[in-house]
Amino acid sequence: MKKLLVLVALIAISAVAVNAQKRAIGGRLGYGLEFSYQHNMGEKNMLEVDAGLPGFLGVEAAATYDWIFPISGWQEAGSWNWYAGVGAGLGWSWWSNYAYAGIAGRIGVEYNFDFPLNLSLDWRPIIGPEFGAGYVGFNRYGLWQGGIALGVRYRF
Repeated sequence: MKKLLVLVALIAISAVAVNAQKRAIGGRLGYGLEFSYQHNMGEKNMLEVDAGLPGFLGVEAAATYDWIFPISGWQEAGSWNWYAGVGAGLGWSWWSNYAYAGIAGRIGVEYNFDFPLNLSLDWRPIIGPEFGAGYVGFNRYGLWQGGIALGVRYRF
C-alpha cells in the first residue's frame, strides 16, 4: 500500500514538473515584512505562500489559492491582473504571547512587466481564533496585521 502511495505521489509530482509553470519569488512590505512565493497553476489560477514578521511583533505564515482576472484594454508592454483568493494562515505573537490560526483571504492587483518583475498591491487578512494563556478569543489583529502590502517579486 505504501509503495502505491509513493508511486501515485511521484506521478503527480512529475506531471506538475513537466508543465513549465511561471513562478515568482520576492517579498511583501506593509505592516511588517514577508517572504512571498507565487506559483501559477495555469493562466487563471495561482498559489501564493507568504511567511514573515507581521508588525515585527511575531511570525506568520499564510497560503492562498487565487483566481486571476486579466485587466484588458491597456496598451502597455506588460500585463495587468486583479486576483482574489482564499486559504489558511497561522502565526504567533511574541509581543502578546498568543497563537492564532484561521481563514486567509486575498484581493489585489498586479502588474507583470515585459521583463521578469512583478509588482502587486493586495490585502490579505487572517480571520479566526487566537489562543493565549488560559483563554480563547477572536484574532482582533488579523484584519490589519497581514494587511495591505506592496509586493515586489522576481518572475522565473
